[in-house]
Amino acid sequence: MELRHLRYFVAVAREQSFTRAAETMHVAQPALSKQIQQFEDELGVPLIERGSRPVRLTEPGRLIFEQALQILERVDDLRETGRRLRLTERNRFRIGFVASTLYGRLPEILRGYRLKRPDVDLTLLELLTLEQIAALKEGRIDVGFGRIEIEDPAIARVLLRNERMIVAVPMTWDASHAPGPLKLHDLADTPLIVYPKGARPNNADRILALFRDHAVRPPVIHEVRELQTALGLVAAEAGICVVPASVERLRRDGVAYRPLDEEKALIPVIMSYRKDDPSPEIGLILACVHEDYEREGLTFGV
Repeated sequence: MELRHLRYFVAVAREQSFTRAAETMHVAQPALSKQIQQFEDELGVPLIERGSRPVRLTEPGRLIFEQALQILERVDDLRETGRRLRLTERNRFRIGFVASTLYGRLPEILRGYRLKRPDVDLTLLELLTLEQIAALKEGRIDVGFGRIEIEDPAIARVLLRNERMIVAVPMTWDASHAPGPLKLHDLADTPLIVYPKGARPNNADRILALFRDHAVRPPVIHEVRELQTALGLVAAEAGICVVPASVERLRRDGVAYRPLDEEKALIPVIMSYRKDDPSPEIGLILACVHEDYEREGLTFGV
């Protein structure tokens, strides 16, 4: 039995709907239903009356629901205790990031932070944006730098900037097409490579939505786990990949970069942190962002 079983079951019981519970927990409904079934199988009793609309609990389900609430409250108490202990531990700070931010301003921002806090043990964890939200709520990281807008009442988000998107194309493709910026319609007959493959929502959703909005349907879509893999496939002439403009700093044999001339071809850089976190390090990181952007002539929040 795992805590997520309890959280998913409590969410279904409170929302009286698998659909609303899945939205609240940021998971797909089939995955949520599977977790509830596993929970019932482990307990050996049905918890939910099948076919009931709205969802109703069985008698055993009502008893388990009350105990689950008590357990989760105790877990929250433990987490709060841990949070208070962290506040007294000023020499550790943990940052989550998506890989593409490393090709933008994040390394310079972190260097600025290290100069101001040389005594801090700075830990960096590569996490998808959705994974960062969970890690923040569980206290595994203190700040996240991601790319996807995810609403959560426990998490504060700050838009640092909107970055232009460009197209990574094979060198042979680049040589055989007219030079200059591309329109999405120029890519209609070319296989598309998207990343990451994993928990949704993610960057792949954003790219696919951009193509749908322009009524462009690639003949083939390859979904891969990482940006580096995507660029490797571009170099192997398996297709093209839409990436943040900062990725152009990553030079790779066999890959050329073209501007993308579409008004909505933007991808944000978003900093996330816990709303109730009083740590002064949050403000210091933001100050480092402002200082770096000012030096580079970048506009904050646009």
